[in-house]
Amino acid sequence: MAVSVERIARIGLNAADPDRLAAFYEAAFGFLREGDVEWAAEPASRLFGMAVARARVVSLRLDEQRVDLVGLIPQGAPYPGDVPGWSSLFQHFAMIVPDMEAAYARLSRVPGWQPISQGGPQRLPEASGGVTAFKFRDPEGHPLELLAFPPGGAPEIWRPTSERTCLGIDHSAISVADTARSIAFYESLGFRVSSRSHNLGPEQARLDGIERPDVAVTGLSLPGGAPPHLELLCYRTEMDRAQTGMRAVDDVATRLVLAVTDAGTLSEAWESLAAHRVSAEPVIWPDGRTEALLRDPDGHHLLLTAPA
Repeated sequence: MAVSVERIARIGLNAADPDRLAAFYEAAFGFLREGDVEWAAEPASRLFGMAVARARVVSLRLDEQRVDLVGLIPQGAPYPGDVPGWSSLFQHFAMIVPDMEAAYARLSRVPGWQPISQGGPQRLPEASGGVTAFKFRDPEGHPLELLAFPPGGAPEIWRPTSERTCLGIDHSAISVADTARSIAFYESLGFRVSSRSHNLGPEQARLDGIERPDVAVTGLSLPGGAPPHLELLCYRTEMDRAQTGMRAVDDVATRLVLAVTDAGTLSEAWESLAAHRVSAEPVIWPDGRTEALLRDPDGHHLLLTAPA
């Protein structure tokens, strides 16, 4: 059955130190702290499919997009070193900046991050959108991207109306082994193909920090069209992309939080996606919302959420 996901409501990052990481996002990009809550151990354990003694969530907002920094006890494995873009572990989110030079300068004044891109921000050829981009890792290893559209090329939603350094989160990109398989899976959740490009060449190599990249990029959007959207990155590589035991509590297990209309819709999705379950069962939280954790065909985590 097809599930009608309404939007990508937020992005969840596991964090060893949510306060320290929140301070980085505030200083480097202008995120605002919106909330700080604890999840009870029993429902958190059922959600993650393993024992969790404590879960604390620091919520951040950039424009209308949200990021949750989730601190877990016991803590999962730290982010595993330099995960390349072709790895099925790779997932990042991209923030739109109106002025790359100013955004890069602001980031450079904040300590703790590590570059992925070589030689600073890279302007890609027109065939790859003509954007200027820079990839890097936050202090705990999560990959991020700054993205600037060429002059006159920004969609209306990303045309600046203020002096903010970062305007918002445009998309989250995940590395996949088989584009057709991933499209079929995400179409079952209500996503539709909205763009395609083929990125390669020296500029892409410097951006990704990978020799001779050859990547098919497929944009997937939901009917409402509000950002962020999803991008599939399918690199042509002979490297082994098999995952090595990523758990939902590990720092590498970034989650897209997908909002559905109600608990009934969530339950129907849960029944139809039995092969992709992580949670033992859907969890009803004290505030009445229902949530369940899934994996896509490449192992990327998806949290379905329905309001009370």
